Amino acid sequence: MFKRSFVQLVMFGLIVSLPAALVLAADKIEPKKSAAKLSGADEKFVKEAAAGGMMEVELGKIAAEKAVNDKVKAFGRQMQEDHGKANEELKTLAANKGVQIPMALEGKHKKTVDRFSRLSGPEFDRQYIRTMIEDHKEDLKAFQCEADKGKDPDVKQFASKYVPMIKKHLEMAQTTGEQLKVASKGTR
Repeated sequence: MFKRSFVQLVMFGLIVSLPAALVLAADKIEPKKSAAKLSGADEKFVKEAAAGGMMEVELGKIAAEKAVNDKVKAFGRQMQEDHGKANEELKTLAANKGVQIPMALEGKHKKTVDRFSRLSGPEFDRQYIRTMIEDHKEDLKAFQCEADKGKDPDVKQFASKYVPMIKKHLEMAQTTGEQLKVASKGTR
């Protein structure tokens, strides 16, 4: 009788502990997938694209509210929408790759947004469009370089996907700038 109770107790213990043992064994057999480490250049691109994208959205919000020219207002709304979508996609990509991106504006991007928050009227419109022309020229170079030379296929694909959008934004900014008679830094 004592032997049978002991055997039943051992069996009960095994049955109760079996699920936990299986989970532990599964973890050892199939380790959780970790994000592949990005090259330094790819990681830098992701961080800079995230910071720049956040700035574009914030400046777009300001332009949509403060601009006096309807085309500048429309351009600002376009920046909010397009860069907002790209930012969401980039957040997911960064998380999957284990890259910590800024959650708020910092440094030069924050200073730029603060400066534009204080401007108004036609001066706001001219400086905003001038800044967007210069910013999109830089973005186009960075995104095209990443699309051509990036190491990580997912980051390269992200950059390639958004090169046409950046080109379109640059053309829109240049056209609006011509109408406002805005000279870019390279043509003054």
